[in-house]
Amino acid sequence: MIIINYIASALLIALGLYAVCTKKNLIKIVIGLGVIDYGINLLIVSAGFNDGGTAPVFTISDLLNGVASNYFVDPVPQALTLTSIVIGACVDAMALVLVIKLFQKYGSLDAGDIRRMRG
Repeated sequence: MIIINYIASALLIALGLYAVCTKKNLIKIVIGLGVIDYGINLLIVSAGFNDGGTAPVFTISDLLNGVASNYFVDPVPQALTLTSIVIGACVDAMALVLVIKLFQKYGSLDAGDIRRMRG
């Protein structure tokens, strides 16, 4: 089942890159960047997944008896993903504010039109 997560993350990243590289509308480009972010988050969480793993809560007897830590899920990718979600939301909000300001100044959301206007 973990293979499905890797395939889905690759598809999300590819779809986001397609939107960023081919679309001219600035809103669609920002949405594409968000989709790339979601795909990378899915990839990071999938990399930290351990099939049959439990929460990384150790007891003294587990530590003294040397219970294999292979059965615990790695919490670091989950913490990194949570941080990445917050940062991604802030970046998306800032990018949308810049798009609004560009629309107010140039009156267009087309990247080609804005690039041609040297105002």
